[in-house]
Amino acid sequence: MPLTFPDHTIDTAPSEATATLTRVASSFGGQLPAAVARMAEAPELLDAFLTASRLFQGSDLTPLEQEVLILTVALRNRCEVCVEMHTATLRRLGHGDLEPTLRDGDDLDDPRLSALQYFTHQVMDSAGGVTDADLASFADAGFTSRQALDVVLGVGAYTLSTFANRLTRA
Repeated sequence: MPLTFPDHTIDTAPSEATATLTRVASSFGGQLPAAVARMAEAPELLDAFLTASRLFQGSDLTPLEQEVLILTVALRNRCEVCVEMHTATLRRLGHGDLEPTLRDGDDLDDPRLSALQYFTHQVMDSAGGVTDADLASFADAGFTSRQALDVVLGVGAYTLSTFANRLTRA
């Protein structure tokens, strides 16, 4: 019999997750997203993801750049719940037109976003060991050393999320 992952509520989650779930529910109109409800089975995982996600939101990448990175990771890791959530965010930002290009794996028309998309793939492909040429191309697109490290933060945060979401069948 395979493992199952419960859709926890604030009342059924491990006690270590209660405060976190309460905060999340309040920011989602009293509801818990299924991905969060299932991650609550491992409170440390849930806290790690939410903390990394919050830190990534404060990174030096713009909100649109963050969403391009997140969707690049989500599509690469085949996390449909992440793709759905972050496509909705792209739409709210007025850039829903980017989703089909990202989904098809094609280069984005915007040179800066295309460079970010490519660099994100290179970071994932090389486990961070990108080439000097990749770093130079990223810099040529106007990105900084800090933003290269922000890409690592985003890849880490959303790899954690996509892997957990796929494992728990969120």
